[in-house]
Amino acid sequence: MQKKYIPFAVFFVALLVFLAHFGTRYTTAAKPAVVFADTEKQIYLTFDDGPSTKVTGAILDTLNKENVKATFFVVGDRVYGRREILRRMAKEGHSIGVHSTTHIASQIYASDEALLKDIADCAAVIRDVTGVSPTLYRFPYGGEKRARQKSLVEAQGYTVISWNAECGDGVAKNATAESIVETAVRTAGNKTRVVLLMHDGAGHGATVEALPRIIAHFREAGYAFRAF
Repeated sequence: MQKKYIPFAVFFVALLVFLAHFGTRYTTAAKPAVVFADTEKQIYLTFDDGPSTKVTGAILDTLNKENVKATFFVVGDRVYGRREILRRMAKEGHSIGVHSTTHIASQIYASDEALLKDIADCAAVIRDVTGVSPTLYRFPYGGEKRARQKSLVEAQGYTVISWNAECGDGVAKNATAESIVETAVRTAGNKTRVVLLMHDGAGHGATVEALPRIIAHFREAGYAFRAF
């Protein structure tokens, strides 16, 4: 009796179909769920107008105690006499960005050249004191209407950082710790990514008092603290 053989080509095709079907089922079953990083609730604490001796030092004490990293946008002229404060920021892992050299609007925005020089001079101070070349920038008095100048700054290699929430310590005179906490919570709302504007210049003692409560609120709300 003559044996019948399955042609090799037919057998090979059948084998490929089987493996493809089995492999798809296995891959589908074994594939883990994808978690996107941008779904995580994040808050960036940012501080403008320092460093100051008492306020910035107290803020750093709180951040260290709470194991939170923040971003400081410094004024170059305010570093002199407070170099150790700036070194401490860098040593403790906080981000340091350029805010301005003078914080005097009429000088900073006198021309494009004046703006870029103001940035370069402040960056030089940060670099001289900490050894770190800053890559972050925040416009003094806000930059919502400075799209053209934003492009100029970005062309110098900086990332311009704005904010989408604030605590009101830079607007309301004699703001209390209670109002600072309330404003921070209200303006942050239900945003997934919060960039909170705060200030660490002289005279912001109420911000120091409010900071632990702000951290506690956002931590309990499930936010992860980040620095730029």
